[in-house]
Amino acid sequence: MTYAVIRVRGTVGITRDIADTLRFLRLNKSNHCVVIPKNPQYEGMLQKAKDYITWGEIQPETLAKMLVTRGSVAGQKITDTYVKKNSKYKSVIAFAKAVAKGDETMGSLSGLSPVVRLHPPHRGFEGVKKPYTLGGSLGYRGEKINDLLTKMLFVHEG
Repeated sequence: MTYAVIRVRGTVGITRDIADTLRFLRLNKSNHCVVIPKNPQYEGMLQKAKDYITWGEIQPETLAKMLVTRGSVAGQKITDTYVKKNSKYKSVIAFAKAVAKGDETMGSLSGLSPVVRLHPPHRGFEGVKKPYTLGGSLGYRGEKINDLLTKMLFVHEG
């Protein structure tokens, strides 16, 4: 199982230990996303920074869509050809399934940036000061992270 973690809030008024935790997670700016494995070390980091981030279990289809649209490797887009040449997987979706299952990490694809820079979500966040369980955007949101990622992947007109 793998988590997608998105930074929601900025840096104003943040304490040093939470800033360090966000730096260790590589979440240096708002709307940045990382994909991390589910283990006790990362669980503790997520709980410490829960007032600045949101996270949940990512689906392979959403991860593949995110890699193709917003992923970057040395100035070029991620394609099936690139994945086939630089990993043991034959397509982006096969790589995404392995990462979402927890068999691989994002770092196993050579040259892939660990941070995915996303657009702000279409129609904005629900609220950046309340937890997801109370109608806000912060904290654990489970499978609903895929809906948020879909809203953040595409620029909507009108």
